[in-house]
Amino acid sequence: MRKILIIGLLISTITTSFAQKKVLDHKDFDSWNAVKNQKISVDGNTIMYLVEKGEKDSHLKIKNNKGQLIFEHERAEKPVFTNNTKVAIFTVKPWKDSIKELKRNKVKKDKLPKDTLAIYNLQTNSFSKIAHVKSYKTPEKWDGYIAYLLEEIKAVKKEKDSSENDTIKREPKDKKKEKIKKVGKDNGYHLVLRDLNTTKQDTFKFVTNYIFAKEGKQLAFITTGVDSKVNAGVYVYNLENKQLTPVFEANDKTKYYQLNFSDSGKNLGFVADLDTTKVQVRPNELFHWTKGKPKAQKLLDPATAPKGYRVSSEGNIYFSKDETKLYFGLAKPPIVKDTTLLDEEIVNVEVWTYDEPRLYTVQELQVKNDAKKSYVTAIHLANNKLVQLGSEEYPSTQIGNEGNAEFALLSNPEPYLLESQWTGNSARDYAIVNINTGNITEILSKISGRVRLSPNAKYAYGYNTVDSTWFTVNLASKKITNLTKGKGFYDELNDSPVNPRSYGAAGWIENDASILLYDRFDIWQFNPENGSSKKLTNGRASKTSYRYIELDREERFLNRNEKWLFSTFNETNKHSGYFEFNPKNNKGKQLISDAFRFSQPLKAKETKDVIFTKQSFKVYPDIVYSDLSFKKQTKISNANPQQSEYNWGTAELVHWTSLDGDALTGMLIKPENFDPSKKYPMIVNFYEKSSDGLFNHKAPSPGRSTISYSFYASRGYLIFNPDVNYRIGYPGESAYSCVIPGVTSLIEKGFVDKDNIGVQGHSWGGYQIAYLVTKTDIFKAAESGAPVANMISAYGGIRWWTGLSRQFQYEHTQSRIGGTPWEYPARYVENSPIFNIDKINTPLLIMHNDADGHVPWYQGIEFFVSLRRLGKPSWFLNYNEEPHWPLKMQNRKDFNIRMQQFFDHYLKSAPMPVWMKRGVPAIEKGINQGYELIPTTD
Repeated sequence: MRKILIIGLLISTITTSFAQKKVLDHKDFDSWNAVKNQKISVDGNTIMYLVEKGEKDSHLKIKNNKGQLIFEHERAEKPVFTNNTKVAIFTVKPWKDSIKELKRNKVKKDKLPKDTLAIYNLQTNSFSKIAHVKSYKTPEKWDGYIAYLLEEIKAVKKEKDSSENDTIKREPKDKKKEKIKKVGKDNGYHLVLRDLNTTKQDTFKFVTNYIFAKEGKQLAFITTGVDSKVNAGVYVYNLENKQLTPVFEANDKTKYYQLNFSDSGKNLGFVADLDTTKVQVRPNELFHWTKGKPKAQKLLDPATAPKGYRVSSEGNIYFSKDETKLYFGLAKPPIVKDTTLLDEEIVNVEVWTYDEPRLYTVQELQVKNDAKKSYVTAIHLANNKLVQLGSEEYPSTQIGNEGNAEFALLSNPEPYLLESQWTGNSARDYAIVNINTGNITEILSKISGRVRLSPNAKYAYGYNTVDSTWFTVNLASKKITNLTKGKGFYDELNDSPVNPRSYGAAGWIENDASILLYDRFDIWQFNPENGSSKKLTNGRASKTSYRYIELDREERFLNRNEKWLFSTFNETNKHSGYFEFNPKNNKGKQLISDAFRFSQPLKAKETKDVIFTKQSFKVYPDIVYSDLSFKKQTKISNANPQQSEYNWGTAELVHWTSLDGDALTGMLIKPENFDPSKKYPMIVNFYEKSSDGLFNHKAPSPGRSTISYSFYASRGYLIFNPDVNYRIGYPGESAYSCVIPGVTSLIEKGFVDKDNIGVQGHSWGGYQIAYLVTKTDIFKAAESGAPVANMISAYGGIRWWTGLSRQFQYEHTQSRIGGTPWEYPARYVENSPIFNIDKINTPLLIMHNDADGHVPWYQGIEFFVSLRRLGKPSWFLNYNEEPHWPLKMQNRKDFNIRMQQFFDHYLKSAPMPVWMKRGVPAIEKGINQGYELIPTTD
């Protein structure tokens, strides 16, 4: 009896504990933190990260590897360690709430508070701040200095040249005072070079651009000039001997572009435009300076450039690693406008041509890029020999082996651009060019899939989607080797009417000795010359995929002298982990595998220490510190301890069989205090296949297009997310075949309230929901975001963000029709909800925005006005000037409130809100939201 009493009290205590937990509400979204910008020091002893609460100010935290706080600061952004980890640098933003109030008071943008640069020395614990910093830079591979531009308001009076004669000095009293030179976009800002060890600093005035060399201790900058001692021009400051060299001097109206050092700092390149007139074809000149030389040398100008080309101000300047070549851009002359025409004399007409490679809407969006287009060109610095690599015939150029390679890879997509309108493929022709001679050799034609260079540029390699084959091309011999023809290195689960894609590549072994490729589960090593291969892992038997983790972002090869780290993922139970592989004996061991989603570790540069995250539906992905054995783990961040105060939820896998006989998997989210003897309302939410994300954490947030799983679970809903398999030509029917049996299988378990099931989805999910409600009344309410209601009219639409035709989507990709409307008219009609809209009995909430660049918003309008015509209960939300989903926080919050009120009304019998009863009249838009609930009457 006593034992029964104790058990009863324990159950009562647990029940009371759950009952006392809070239920998530919209206001709680703002209290949830996100961990961002994780950094680990080169020695692995210090971790730095930002904590951002909702859309409030970020908070910087610096901790040691035991998780102990060393330093913190509010309003921090963009934190970085110097290479030696002695110093942490970040910017301090003005308070966001203060900025809002100033904007509310109509304070002009240029009068708003500016960013502050913050410098914290971890060795001395000293901290300093510099106000009004416009930008800052630190050396990439050496330490001790920082350079920053100051947005000062102070004016600097221009000094007179000492050579001015007495007549000039004795100016009449009524003559206007000499203008004071001010800092700004045109004149430049003051550049401060600060020694982080001594805090000593030098200032260079009126600087418009500056750059550190990657490896050499050199700083280059451009100034519009200060006085007779410091003229306008380009300067190089040597930080080893403190010597300032004016490498190029010109008038203060000269424009400079593409200032860049070689890695060592021994070479500097830039483009200068010395012409002060408004001529439309700018006479750009290319300059090169070598350390030890007093002045920069002009390499190219309009007179010496190749015929029909000019030096580009947009083409990047960079040097080969061995510093024997300078690469820059040559451009065609711009199209010159007639500037004498008045607006009323200019013809504004778009001429669209049926056989031009790019659709006019694509051209229109790419006008700026077309105007900036340039072609990569090399100059051999030993003899100033110019070799043009890219051209109109082959506009794209890949430079290999850090610029040292003998050959460059050229490509041209233009012959296949027209057909890409309906195929969706980006096929290209490829050639190689000898960087020494300029000789071009064609090697591949109409390859659907990108071709790249191996790290040492011995091979071109790629995956051709047409025959699902990886291949290599020996650039010296031009020999083509098919590596995977007839083998399963393509997407085994492809269910779209398009050639399957590859699983990708892990990388190359040093000296281009072999390439590592992925199949669905395993990693294979291939000889690029003869195609022989060996399997390195054995994942297929257990349905575990292995993927290489790049721990050194600068690595060009996989190092066979070190052990490799792989990620693992089990398709059956969705567990992930880390696997250590020894390339010397081709053996490995599982280091960790668990019911979490593990991130890619971030490794310390000089040690084996790492930071990573692990997450599940319950566990937020906080930062964890360990080493590459992952045996001892220390939790560094604790972003959301408040989660324990709320009724949360659990996630599990569920299985059922589709109407087509396919075994399917999905996710079921249950409230934390789930009781199988009760019946719960359920919302179905899906998009393609999602069950691999079982262990993804879903923090409560005002999502832009989907329900918040933790939010609805906390409020007593079940959420069901089913995977969908597709049959080509029948996407709507496929969704029905997969989703509805999944729903009924859960109803049979006894805990789903079959009379209160909703469905929600966006874009492709929104379309499928629009289709489903024409075929079933199982759903009591539905939210359909950015749906396609009419596949015939949508087929002829434009994706306005890219200018692309939507044809390829229906013929070959996600919409999966498999052909044109004139080839398969019945498929287009059968899959379009608009033709069966009279069958809908489910109340619908539709969200489609007028700036949608993915799905034309008239699709949502077609859907809504047809429902309205039939008197079907429906509501339409259009967030003005928002894209495919609402991005602005106020709109996201509004959408989430309305969606929750909509589902609560239909699935929980909650009172109807005012906006559902009478709408929000246009005259009240932005004033009255109509959230108030209408009291029910008995």
